[in-house]
Amino acid sequence: MTERLLTDVKFASLDLEPSILRGIEDAGFEYCTPIQAQSLPTLLAGRDVEGQAQTGTGKTAAFLVGIMNRLLREPRRPESGEGQPRAIVIAPTRELAVQIHRDAEQIGVHTGLRFGVVFGGTGYESQRQMLRDGLDVLIGTPGRLIDYFKQRVFHLNAVRVAVLDEADRMFDLGFIRDIRYLLRRMPPPQERLSLLFSATLSMRVRELAYEHMNSPKMVDATPENHVTVASVSQRLYHVGENDKIPLLIGLLRQMDVTRTIIFFNTKREAEKVDAWLDGNGFLAGMLTGDVPQKKRLALLQRFTRGDLPILLATDVAARGLHIPDVSHVFNYDLPQDAEDYVHRVGRTARVGAKGDAVSLSCERFCYSLTDIEAFIGQSIPAEVASAELMVDPEPPARRRRPRLSDRRGSGGRSRSGTRRGDSARRARQRQS
Repeated sequence: MTERLLTDVKFASLDLEPSILRGIEDAGFEYCTPIQAQSLPTLLAGRDVEGQAQTGTGKTAAFLVGIMNRLLREPRRPESGEGQPRAIVIAPTRELAVQIHRDAEQIGVHTGLRFGVVFGGTGYESQRQMLRDGLDVLIGTPGRLIDYFKQRVFHLNAVRVAVLDEADRMFDLGFIRDIRYLLRRMPPPQERLSLLFSATLSMRVRELAYEHMNSPKMVDATPENHVTVASVSQRLYHVGENDKIPLLIGLLRQMDVTRTIIFFNTKREAEKVDAWLDGNGFLAGMLTGDVPQKKRLALLQRFTRGDLPILLATDVAARGLHIPDVSHVFNYDLPQDAEDYVHRVGRTARVGAKGDAVSLSCERFCYSLTDIEAFIGQSIPAEVASAELMVDPEPPARRRRPRLSDRRGSGGRSRSGTRRGDSARRARQRQS
């Protein structure tokens, strides 16, 4: 954390359990960020919080510290059942759930609390067994949580803290009915602490808070007229759609891009650019919604370690991920939703660091620029795509298409129904 983003409030000055403070100190944190300084006193006093702050400013640590302090000071009730979760954190994406779990284990390493995470795509039996073994804090995505709940692998009667992270994203992804299903099966709002955090709080999110929270205090740590993080240097290039690849490659060659995320509106465009980058000597990985979970997590680990310098992503990666030291974010396509611009740009300049955000505005997506600039309260500085930046790239790498034999296995038939090799044999017989 840098001084620019931190307040003068120390974690040690708050009414926190010593074991939590040890974890915070081990993580290298001493001073609170604004959202932590404003929300933690309310959380620690036992009052619900509806929090809004810029992405990358410490919301996750704020609610994790609040959860742990509450559970350590409130003994498990005998009637709640041994091993049943006493706190639940609901996240919209698998990546965010994994990140929250990682942060929880880091901060809570000395607390003795048991943390678990469940999400779709992998580990079905191992996650089920983890729930059966018992835990204190359950983190997960809505679908997998409801799946295990309906099977009675766990129940929600023991929940004393409920957290909804990135609530507006829940609406965007169509999870709101699932969220209401879970909240209605927990103890009533008066008997639990409820926390709702997001980078943006729309009226529909406020309505959800009114329905399922107990008179929450609204905490807004977003600086006035600055929706995007101030330490992000933003710039924009107006460029034709056919010139975006030459400009992107030229920018990548010129800039010191140590760890870069390039965002796209569609998977198809990401695949096209991936081939061009490969053909021009850039090592990149692609993160889209249909990437299998194991591969997705391995890809993020490589990127986080620095083994993979460039990550191509659709908006599946735009929210909630804390990947340190991302130097640049590129909007290869301007997002069509202004809020998505904020979340994409927030992948850099995390927790006070500096970062660069570069957007390419083409004739296809330029229409969203006005809405984006109105939402962030400022004009994005436009620069000229000079001749030096517009390189003549090498052709894209050819990707081997799977042969029919690869797709169907030996002994299969072609689309016409004949066995492979039959046509070749008939041709040889005609020649003889």
